[in-house]
Amino acid sequence: MQLPNISPSLLGSPGNVGGVQPGGAPGNAQKAGGRASGELPFADLVKGLIEDTSNKQHEVDESVEKMVSGETDSIHDVVMTASKADLAFRLVMEIRNRMISSYQEIMRMQV
Repeated sequence: MQLPNISPSLLGSPGNVGGVQPGGAPGNAQKAGGRASGELPFADLVKGLIEDTSNKQHEVDESVEKMVSGETDSIHDVVMTASKADLAFRLVMEIRNRMISSYQEIMRMQV
């Protein structure tokens, strides 16, 4: 199984995830806006994943319409497109579930 295509610009650089350098030390390269170079806000990452998932679902709709109308005979392509859209949707749902779980854990913390 392959993860959905995620734009490299959404992921940032491999060694700098969320502005944290390998080893857990916060990045020192701060810009005027307070963000390290190459850093992408988590909200933008999630928004990109949701848009990608929506686009994949539209591709499935189009491929099913083409198959039903007889424009294409490749059921394999339709099934593969549907599988990719399903996987992308499951990824978004898992991220959502973990975010909710994290929020609930934070709310249970005593101050």
